[in-house]
Amino acid sequence: AALESDYAILTSDNPRGEDPIEIIREIEHGMRDARHSVIVDRREAIRRALLEAKEGDTVVIAGKGHETYQTIGATSYAFDDRVVARELLHELIVGRN
Repeated sequence: AALESDYAILTSDNPRGEDPIEIIREIEHGMRDARHSVIVDRREAIRRALLEAKEGDTVVIAGKGHETYQTIGATSYAFDDRVVARELLHELIVGRN
C-alpha cells in the first residue's frame, strides 16, 4: 500500500511482547523508497494523518479491521480505529471553529 500512496505513516498494531519499533523496522525494509514516517503511538499516528490530509486526499487507516482492542505486552486496551478516528475528527473540526 505504501508503494502506491503519496505518504504513509507506520504505527503499531498489536505488538504484544515484541518491540513495536523492531516490527516497524521490518516493515520499512520492504518499503524501498516510499515516503513515510514512524509514529509508534497508534492514536497519535491517526491524528497526524488526519491533520496532514489536504482537500482531495484519502486517509486509509489499515491494520486493525474489526478489532476493538490493542494488545501491548500482556494487556489488551480498548482501541477501535473507527471510534478513535471519529473522536479525532470531532476534535479537529471543533478546534477549527
